[in-house]
Amino acid sequence: MRAALVLGSGFAFLGVALGAFGAHALRGRLAPEMLAIYQTGVQYQMFHALGLVLIGAVADRLDAARLVAWATGLLASGVLLFSGSLYALAWTGARGLGAVTPLGGVCFLLGWLLLAVAAVRQPGEPARERSGAASQTRRGSA
Repeated sequence: MRAALVLGSGFAFLGVALGAFGAHALRGRLAPEMLAIYQTGVQYQMFHALGLVLIGAVADRLDAARLVAWATGLLASGVLLFSGSLYALAWTGARGLGAVTPLGGVCFLLGWLLLAVAAVRQPGEPARERSGAASQTRRGSA
């Protein structure tokens, strides 16, 4: 899925840039507590950027395209809401922005859940057919 790869690589690029900005430009300008909040935003952005890249890499192997598309949208929304609210909180100190962060966390959780459901719903070869094929192979080679 191209959208997941584009979003994931874009978020990863921004995560590296924001991480470097935090380490070099914000250190000393933000209180240690605010810098830790900022760094948490960067970490979660990077984790979920890599998750989006993973979705892009495996999406063609999953038949549940609608679930994969929803998972992609939820992870991307999670980055914007979760990490974005933490960045804004760290930069402004406005504690009210912290109320948005859990919404992003819920988006993350639902996105991962939908990806797992898409993987579980993947049609597979029944166990009986696999064991039957294995026993035929063994009989043929004996």
